[in-house]
Amino acid sequence: MSNSNGGDCRYVIDLNAYIKLVLHALKHKTSAVNGVLLGRLSGEVVEIADSVPLFHSSQIGLLPPLEIALITIEEYYSSQGLSIVGYFHANERFDDLELGTVARNIADHVYRYFPQAALLLLDNKKLGALRNNKDMAPVMQLYTRDSSKSWKHFVSNGNKRLTTKEPSANIVLLDYISSEKWNDVVDFDDHLDDISRDWLNSGLFK
Repeated sequence: MSNSNGGDCRYVIDLNAYIKLVLHALKHKTSAVNGVLLGRLSGEVVEIADSVPLFHSSQIGLLPPLEIALITIEEYYSSQGLSIVGYFHANERFDDLELGTVARNIADHVYRYFPQAALLLLDNKKLGALRNNKDMAPVMQLYTRDSSKSWKHFVSNGNKRLTTKEPSANIVLLDYISSEKWNDVVDFDDHLDDISRDWLNSGLFK
């Protein structure tokens, strides 16, 4: 059955979900950051409708804060018919494109509940080159988990498995970068420090 894992799915990420993740990584350039993807499965397409930035500190691999975050996020989004459909990770070092243990472990956790889960790894080289090449492709690498239990990097060969819902997403992203919009992003780390801070980032794009 082709729908048993992420091997045959396409992934379409909404503009705000995409931009929020990149801005979160830019806000904390010297540390690893992560986030979760919210969405739904529609036939062979995983529609990523929103994202929640999670952590940017040494908490990133710790289970208790992660479990609190995931339960809170699931509870909120389930009322909108959305569930956690993937995981986003940006490594601490700019030139590091390895999929580390923390990223794999958290993505494995998501996979248990959603076998078509996407694991998105920020590609800093693509992000850095955006100003010059005006590439339309997302600045992320897509990994999906197959039946052999390992996360496989999907290298695009014209068959675009990961796309942004809005073709001009990177142009909008560059606008937000030039206005230093990343300063306004709140992640779950910030919320646990000060519960008045809005992890939903509901005012971010207003």
